Amino acid sequence: MNDDWSREQVEAAVADYLFMLAAELRGEEYNKAEHNRRLQSVTARSRGSIERKHQNISAVMIEQGFPYVSGYKPLGHAQKLLKNVVSERLSMADDVHRSLEVIVGKPRIEMPVIADVLAIKVDPPIRKKQEYVVGDDPPDELPKAKIPFRKNYLAAEERNRAIGLAGEELAMRYEHERLWRAGKKDLANKIDHVARSRGDGLGYDILSFETTGRERWIEVKTTNFGAFTPFFVSRNEVGVSETTESTYSLYRFFNFRKQPSLFVLDGPLQKTCELEPFQFTALPA
Repeated sequence: MNDDWSREQVEAAVADYLFMLAAELRGEEYNKAEHNRRLQSVTARSRGSIERKHQNISAVMIEQGFPYVSGYKPLGHAQKLLKNVVSERLSMADDVHRSLEVIVGKPRIEMPVIADVLAIKVDPPIRKKQEYVVGDDPPDELPKAKIPFRKNYLAAEERNRAIGLAGEELAMRYEHERLWRAGKKDLANKIDHVARSRGDGLGYDILSFETTGRERWIEVKTTNFGAFTPFFVSRNEVGVSETTESTYSLYRFFNFRKQPSLFVLDGPLQKTCELEPFQFTALPA
């Protein structure tokens, strides 16, 4: 057989992926292993090859402003054919669009029930670079092509103040518990939700403290989706993280609507993140 994935094989993989995503967004259970076995019989591809293809699809989904299927960490350098098929399928995936409209547009977010708030912290995710496998998925070397859709759902979620506020409240709870357990009740009682008390232009949301008494400035970013979902930062937030690098931390909550987890990035955002321009301020030349 031809070593490259054919259009029929790619379409089968993308259709299967979007089926799983739609089920996940609706809160329905499904079996990834069973889906993989079915695709093996349809595409004559190996289990590992299909998993990498699904990871490629995850990367394309994020590029287009959509969440990805949990468990399929984004893997870049997808072939151009895959990008085209994903774009075509997404334009017809009304069930995915309907579910996302509900998730990212909720006007009120219930605080999740968490037995031990300090146990939600995990290590920051590590992005895996593309490992090209001969005869598996030839990478596309062309520049990224941004194909417009009805909505960038990741950006829409970022603009939903209800989601952001829920994350900030959980961060307040986390910080209070962290200092309380460390025997620093006086510091815990001084934590300030500055985004509320002083306004949202400071470049951070919460003023907390180390156990030594040194200030900790916390910017909170929250998503209902996976750990690899990109977040959006302002020029002011980047600048503040640089000028206060010894006190600045970014708290990233993910999987918020299901089972919230948290990872922390300490220091300047230019060192802890890969920053890409998303929006520009423009004036007539």
